[in-house]
Amino acid sequence: MTRNLKEMIRERKLSMKAKLTLSLSAIAITLLVSSFISIMEYSRMSSYVSDLIADNVRSINSAQKLSELSAQYNHDLLAVIGDDISGTLPDFRQEEFMSQCDSLKQSLIDVKMQPLTDSVVYAYSAFMLTSLELKDVLSSDFIDTRSWYFERLQPQFRRLNSYIDVLTAAVYDDLRKNSATFERGFYRSIIPGAVAVGVGLLLVLMLLFFILAYYVNPIYRMLEGLNDYRAYDRKYNYTFEGDDELAELNEGILQLAVENKQLRKRVADLKAKLKAVENDKGN
Repeated sequence: MTRNLKEMIRERKLSMKAKLTLSLSAIAITLLVSSFISIMEYSRMSSYVSDLIADNVRSINSAQKLSELSAQYNHDLLAVIGDDISGTLPDFRQEEFMSQCDSLKQSLIDVKMQPLTDSVVYAYSAFMLTSLELKDVLSSDFIDTRSWYFERLQPQFRRLNSYIDVLTAAVYDDLRKNSATFERGFYRSIIPGAVAVGVGLLLVLMLLFFILAYYVNPIYRMLEGLNDYRAYDRKYNYTFEGDDELAELNEGILQLAVENKQLRKRVADLKAKLKAVENDKGN
């Protein structure tokens, strides 16, 4: 693979600037793409789960409102029962109760919870039908109102409350599941970012190896060859594979070293000839 990469680079004949730009661009593109994927995944999961949680919160509020309305009506009935003089039934906000039931059905996305809402509506209907008996009970001389309440109405009220509690518990359980889904989605959304960081580090290490192998080490070898040439008059013969500006620079140094050595040899030969001529004249 390394040989293929070298051959590809050699065939392309890229300059040093192009090679470095290409390497850094590959790292930047990898990080940008992975970051974009992470952001999109997190945004999608966040939007989806946030809607579910919002529906759960609305369902909980509606269930609590149903419980408050039924408890208030039951309290008003007890007040009427405790007052032997008054025979008027208290008003029940039926439209608001049914509106909360409809809102509850709409906010419950899980079809498994729909029967729980239906059970609340059925229990409410039974509770209301039983409460309508109170008018006849109050006008009757043979029925004890308190006995009627504890034997007839209170069981219906408890059943209604129990269904509301079961529905509320189911909504809370669904809320916990959605929160856990959001947490899992968050960790899943950062996986591309973590992978990008790993890939980015790998690319940086590859780029570092590339720079050391193809630029830094040749420069040190060139400098070492120049120092040996200048200090010890050793032949500059360092060569390496490459076709970019650094290779051209090394080729230029090699030619200059050869030409300089030839020039020094010519100068030395010329000095020797001049000295020989002077010696001949002296003799």
